[in-house]
Amino acid sequence: MTLHKILKYVSIVLGVVGLILLGRILAEDADAIEASADLQNSLLTPIMYLSYLVLLVVLVLVAIFVIKGLFKGNIKNTLIAVGAFLAVILIAYLVTDGSQMTLKDGDILSASAAHWISAGLVTFYILAGIAILAMVISGVKKLTK
Repeated sequence: MTLHKILKYVSIVLGVVGLILLGRILAEDADAIEASADLQNSLLTPIMYLSYLVLLVVLVLVAIFVIKGLFKGNIKNTLIAVGAFLAVILIAYLVTDGSQMTLKDGDILSASAAHWISAGLVTFYILAGIAILAMVISGVKKLTK
């Protein structure tokens, strides 16, 4: 059997199990679920584990196909792209700073965590700007042709 057929059957089985678990949740009264911790565990825990299983399967398959693609394709371009991404993260980390702060619920956010959050936001802004710029340049090139 090919991988496509195996994955199709696995996705059908996971979908049916998910529908059964969803049906069990929908069949119960929402107030009863909120009031009973045992009912929450018996209804919500299985669907959470199913979600974790699906996430694990997806991550494993992505890792397999990325590694397979690396050895099939041009690894030089891949390494350049990964290096550029890491350079963007490094630049974002260097231009931001973090300071310890108290959150709304009273917890304290460390300076390191605040620094990484700021760097993550700046990384997002840089990459979004690059994506928008690439779309604009592509549109201008199409218009000029």
